[in-house]
Amino acid sequence: MSATLEFTAGHLPAIVSRRGERADESACYLALSADGQPSWTSDPQHATTFVSMREAARMAFRLPANLRAYGLPLSVEMFNRMH
Repeated sequence: MSATLEFTAGHLPAIVSRRGERADESACYLALSADGQPSWTSDPQHATTFVSMREAARMAFRLPANLRAYGLPLSVEMFNRMH
């Protein structure tokens, strides 16, 4: 089997995102510090990149439920920012 056939969407780099706290705010992206402390940034290029959607979703599930965070493919978010 070729590597192309084995490649799945689960292996795409991903980030953790959440909606803004107010309706007029844009999405925020998780940025982990060197010691693992979470903060939020409005720029997906400054967000912590996870190796897969699975890892991003795992991190999102570890955050408090009231944040309603979720994993998002990095390529999709970067494409949306450009258009």
